[in-house]
Amino acid sequence: MRSKTAMQESETLSRRECLTSAAATALGYTLAAGPVRAAIIKTGTDGLSAGMAKVKVPGGEMPVYYAKPVDAEKPPVILVAMEVFGLHEHIKDVTRRLGKLGAFAIAPDYYFRLGDLTQIAQPSQLMPLVNGKPDHELFSDLDATVDWAKSEGGDTDRLGIIGFCRGGRTVWLYAAHSPILKAGVAFYGSLMDPPSAAMPKNAFDLAAEVKAPVLGLYGAEDASITPDQVEAMKERLKAAGKTTEFKIYPGAPHGFFADYRQSYRADAAQDAWLSMQAWFKKYKVLD
Repeated sequence: MRSKTAMQESETLSRRECLTSAAATALGYTLAAGPVRAAIIKTGTDGLSAGMAKVKVPGGEMPVYYAKPVDAEKPPVILVAMEVFGLHEHIKDVTRRLGKLGAFAIAPDYYFRLGDLTQIAQPSQLMPLVNGKPDHELFSDLDATVDWAKSEGGDTDRLGIIGFCRGGRTVWLYAAHSPILKAGVAFYGSLMDPPSAAMPKNAFDLAAEVKAPVLGLYGAEDASITPDQVEAMKERLKAAGKTTEFKIYPGAPHGFFADYRQSYRADAAQDAWLSMQAWFKKYKVLD
C-alpha cells in the first residue's frame, strides 16, 4: 500500500503520471507512478503536414490530430488510439513519428464529448468518464475517422491501428469490429476488463471475432495485464485460428513505451517500435 504522504503528493501530479491503485484495478490495468520525465522524445514536423482537424460524428465534430508526409499521394492510414488521458502531446508525437514513416496517421479525440480530459488531474474524476464511453460509439468514431481519411486522400485499403493502454484494448476490439482493417498493434492493451453496460465485452471475449492480424506488446512486470493473461489470450486466439503474435518484455512494466513517464524502458520501447514497423510492413500497411 502507498503511504498517506505519497498519496497526497500524487494528487499534485499531472494527469499523465499515474493512476491510483484502486482506479487502476477498476480499469483492469496498472500505470506506473512517478514524476514526468524530463527526457521526452520530441518529433518535429519537417517534411510533414500536421495539425488539428475536425471530423463529423454523431453528437458534434470530433477533434483529430493528424500527420502525413507533405504532398504524399494515397498514403496508408494508421489510426492512433490514445490512452485515457486525452489527446495530449505524447500521442501527438507518436502520430508524427508514424507520419515520418510515410503514413497518414490520425489520433481522434473520441473522448471529446466528455470535455478536455487533459485538464482532469484526479483519477477519481477521470475514470468514471472514460469508463462510460460506449464501445459502439467508439467504433462509430473510428469508422468516421477512416472515412474522413479517405476523403482527404488516404489509402484506406492499407488501414492500420496502433494503441496504448486503453487504446491497446481499442486495437483488439476494433480488429474484431472492422472488416477493412489490415493490421493492428496493441501496446499493453487490457484483455480481461470486467464487463459493464458501456463496455459489455472485453478483448478476451472477442478473440474469436478478430478479423485482422494483431501484434500484442506487453511487459513482464505489468501488475494487472499479467503474462498469464497474455498467454491465455494467445491460446484463445490460436484455438480460433487467428493471426497474432505477442512479445513480452522482461523487466518492463505497464507503460514501457510512454517516454514521458517513469515507466519508460528505452530498450523495450525501441524494440517494440521496430516490431510495429515490421508488422505493418508484413501486412502491407507500410511500404
